[in-house]
Amino acid sequence: MFFGVIMKIENIKIKKFRSYDHLELSFSPEVNILYGKNGTGKTNLVESLYFLALTKSFRLNNDKFLIKKNEIAATVEGNILTDVSTNYKITINEEGKRIEIDKTKVKKMSEYISRINVILFNPLDSKVINDAPAVRRRLLNVEISQLYKEYLVYLSNYDKVLKQRNTYLKVVYTNGNASKDYLNILTDKLIEYGIKIAEYRNNFINSINEYITDIYKNIFLKGELRLRYSSDFKNKSADEIREKFRELYIKEISNGKTVIGIQHDDIDFLLDGNKLKDWGSVGQIKNSIISFKLAEIIVFEKIKHEFPILILDDLFSELDKEKIENILKMLNHNVQTFITTTDIDNVNTSLFNDYKIFNVTEDGIKEA
Repeated sequence: MFFGVIMKIENIKIKKFRSYDHLELSFSPEVNILYGKNGTGKTNLVESLYFLALTKSFRLNNDKFLIKKNEIAATVEGNILTDVSTNYKITINEEGKRIEIDKTKVKKMSEYISRINVILFNPLDSKVINDAPAVRRRLLNVEISQLYKEYLVYLSNYDKVLKQRNTYLKVVYTNGNASKDYLNILTDKLIEYGIKIAEYRNNFINSINEYITDIYKNIFLKGELRLRYSSDFKNKSADEIREKFRELYIKEISNGKTVIGIQHDDIDFLLDGNKLKDWGSVGQIKNSIISFKLAEIIVFEKIKHEFPILILDDLFSELDKEKIENILKMLNHNVQTFITTTDIDNVNTSLFNDYKIFNVTEDGIKEA
């Protein structure tokens, strides 16, 4: 039984964001279905919700492309209901990003991230399994930073020390008399932050593994799905890692960079013990990502005592009606869900207590 806080996006106000000139919508606290042809702006809308939560797009790295063409600024604003209703607003312009909570400017990203929790499924997520390890590390960072605001601080500190250490390794290479004491100080700080980050990542994967197999079987009827986390720092003491750095000293000087650390972490998706990256079909890979996202809902509730907001962007494009029905039946009524689809008939609304349907066309969005 759930006794925590239920999080809902009450409304959204968009100005000059992506394809939208101006848009204001109010949402159902349970399920919101956006249907329309491809290219009409469904994903742009759910991208604005994601952006409001995480201050970044799930499709682009450069914020300036979120501003509507030929405009100089964009804003995304919304009220989020938890115990109370809180206003969040992000403005993008040529000077950067301004973030506000209840009209007060937020100075540090760590003060904002983790306040609005969003879990997103997008067709591009299927690339996570086959892509480079950096993509999977980014997935971990995005999800864990929503659970623990201090995680972002550790990550930022680690990245700063890593850059300093790599720079100093080059100094040591060119100057044999450079102090090794300073390198040891940087190494100790790197180990300190790295152990913390590896611990967060390992605990997160362990939590996902508690639920992901059952979810996969409930939807797709068979298969043992597990995640495996690998890291140079996983379950290692500071002394053990420090000794490894000593062994690698000559190699690091020659390479001019740090050769072990959480910057090399990775996760494997294993179906029936086999790496999906090597053996998985397109369908198995997509199914695994769906199961991962649904497992996250349970993990978020267990850790934060509140349900996240769920975005299912074009989830049903490659699933048969039985699989779609299985997924919809698993949705918790406490989880506010946004579904985009090209075919409204994909969604059995009789499964929901409360819902809104929005028709998305090139002319805009209207509640159906």
